Amino acid sequence: MASNFGVFTIGDAMITFNPSVKGPLRYVSSFERKVGGAELNFAIGCARLGLRTKWVSRLGGDEFGRVIASFARGEGLDMSDVQLMEGYPTSLNFKEIREDGSGKTFYYRYQSPILTLKPEDIQPAMFDGIDLVHLTGVYLAIDPQNIAIAKRVIQVAKERGITVSFDPNIRLKLWSIEEARKAYFDLFPSVDILLTGRDEIRLILAEDSDEALAAFAEQYAIDQLVIKDGANGSKLFTKGKWHEKAAFPVNAVDTVGAGDGFDAGYVYGYLHGYSCEERLVFANGIGALVTTVSGDNEGLPYLEEVLPFIRQEAVIER
Repeated sequence: MASNFGVFTIGDAMITFNPSVKGPLRYVSSFERKVGGAELNFAIGCARLGLRTKWVSRLGGDEFGRVIASFARGEGLDMSDVQLMEGYPTSLNFKEIREDGSGKTFYYRYQSPILTLKPEDIQPAMFDGIDLVHLTGVYLAIDPQNIAIAKRVIQVAKERGITVSFDPNIRLKLWSIEEARKAYFDLFPSVDILLTGRDEIRLILAEDSDEALAAFAEQYAIDQLVIKDGANGSKLFTKGKWHEKAAFPVNAVDTVGAGDGFDAGYVYGYLHGYSCEERLVFANGIGALVTTVSGDNEGLPYLEEVLPFIRQEAVIER
């Protein structure tokens, strides 16, 4: 069932080549073509939960760009601000998956079509019916001009009283930690909900004690600081208090996309008035389900799949 709430996100998308076997990429000779990208994964996660979801992007005017556009349209995303750009190759990545479910990503996104998007392309009308804007550090890392675009997005969101969430989603293959810190700290004062992995916040702040994290959130007026910690669960600092929930035990086969799914789940819970604990449980459940399926977004669940899982209800399939 469609939600009354609208979500906006902006970012690149890629054709992802998943290996046919696990292990170092140099020993893999065949791949399966998939569609991926942090912001697209988040958008799909939101759409499957029933949120009205606008994805803003530019894709190559090539066969791969058409694959992504058709896939995203099929997931029910608002594609009114996605364009196919001739002369720009659609971005690619190749995944390496190890036996424990961990992996690496090798990017091929030089001259990404997302580079054709300019700050002046961000118009107020794009935010009609939007209740939350979600940005990630992946988009910022692709090109320095994207920081200015993100600031324009935030400016319009703030003018309209729209909540802003941000996931640093650090990609050190795209930029240095020094460059990332500079961009992040420039945006933090405008962020209402910060969704970050524990390893990421440790890189950003050089510490991750509860005291340091609370002081950081209060210094930058971040209303909700959410720490994602994989199998250790997640925690939330808001209004001077910590809330914490354990992870759901699952047999993880691919951890890619779990953080994006968690973000979608947390945003859904926030928009629907869930309590702090309920938001964490719901997001933990989605993150856990994503890891049980190989692929960037194949494991992102529908609402009717999440609820029985987090309630630990038995589901009979015949």
